[in-house]
Amino acid sequence: MRVALLGCGTVGSALVEMVADPARAAEIELAAGVRLEIVGIAVRNARADRAAPRELLTEDAKGLVERDDVDVVVELIGGLDPARELLEAALNAGKPVVTGNKALLARVGGELADLASARGVDLLYEAAVASAIPVIRPLRESLAGERIVRVMGIVNGTTNFVLSQMSRGSTYDEALAEAQQLGLAEADPSADVGGSDAAAKAAILASLAFGADVVVDDVHCEGITEVTDADVRYAAQLGYVIKPLAIAERVGKGSAISVRVHPAVVPSEHPLASVGGEFNAVFIEGERAGEMMLYGKGAGGDAAASAVLGDLIVAARHLSQGVSTPPASRRANVEIVPVDQLSSPFYLSMDVFDRPGVLASVAAVMGDHGVSIRWMEQKGLGDEARLIFLTHVAKEGDVAATVAELGRLDVVDHIGAVLRVVGSEASGPSPGA
Repeated sequence: MRVALLGCGTVGSALVEMVADPARAAEIELAAGVRLEIVGIAVRNARADRAAPRELLTEDAKGLVERDDVDVVVELIGGLDPARELLEAALNAGKPVVTGNKALLARVGGELADLASARGVDLLYEAAVASAIPVIRPLRESLAGERIVRVMGIVNGTTNFVLSQMSRGSTYDEALAEAQQLGLAEADPSADVGGSDAAAKAAILASLAFGADVVVDDVHCEGITEVTDADVRYAAQLGYVIKPLAIAERVGKGSAISVRVHPAVVPSEHPLASVGGEFNAVFIEGERAGEMMLYGKGAGGDAAASAVLGDLIVAARHLSQGVSTPPASRRANVEIVPVDQLSSPFYLSMDVFDRPGVLASVAAVMGDHGVSIRWMEQKGLGDEARLIFLTHVAKEGDVAATVAELGRLDVVDHIGAVLRVVGSEASGPSPGA
């Protein structure tokens, strides 16, 4: 099976090495039923030094996709353009596609799936969400008969590493700098720490779990930039861990769903609490199957290339058999519940001026909006004090209104982190929402 590779960065280079490795060739051929051969690699600059045979390099990506001697296309360039045009050209030519492009799938994954189905070829993307962790195929195939209630996970290794290092005493800036030094974060880490990378993955997971067309714009997205090392310490004292979560879940008894990405306070005994460093984990809850968790490396060239190679082997088997992976069941319309209609307990911190009656003023505002205090602690900070609250279950909109009014009080100097508490019986969607 002759493979066209679009992109030869960290993942692409690792894939080239795996396919060309003589020690693995027999195993790969036995698994695929055919020998895999990379016949062309499209890159932006064919003159740059790369860990790939120079004679395979080309700057004409579209020409490579359209070559008669190409059987399958692997896309690892990322982004929307020209990736979309190239994948549509491959699928229209009846060539299976393997991709790790989460940004594209979170925008037009449904359209590409329809095109692949119409042409009777595979569109495979295991590497797009959690790299080497197999989560796409279980949701699409193994759990096809299960009614999924919730998918919740850590799907961004950079933010998990940063928060893990903060739990060991680093500040946010120190932890992020270390992640960059280790190659776990880009020079511009905004897609990771701002949440947009995880939001794209959440859209893909929600689409598969609930048979819906969910795009990234449907995902409520918050990053980790407002979380401080003090918040991490206070949470630990209360028996919690702060984790960067992607959550897709059913709301109420109908077909409505919520899809969101945000840092959350998780009980230390929850399985996701122990997932540290750059590792990822996806926690799936089925109506009949119950709870299960998939865990492993969610980042790195070798890990992602392993997932891509697995998809290539599946594509090879199907191509030789004249079949393709059945498309995931989908319905065009699904109700996405706005985040302000959801409810959960909250963690809230703020710095106030240390004056008589401050606590009473703050408590009064919270009470006026129906936000009930479950636990509170005050820390002295010279002329100021830091107030840390855990609330009972409260509606998102009420908490937002509370925070807005607290910010207008003269006695409040700064509102810190406002974090949802998840993973306990007290959290979850509003009853009947």
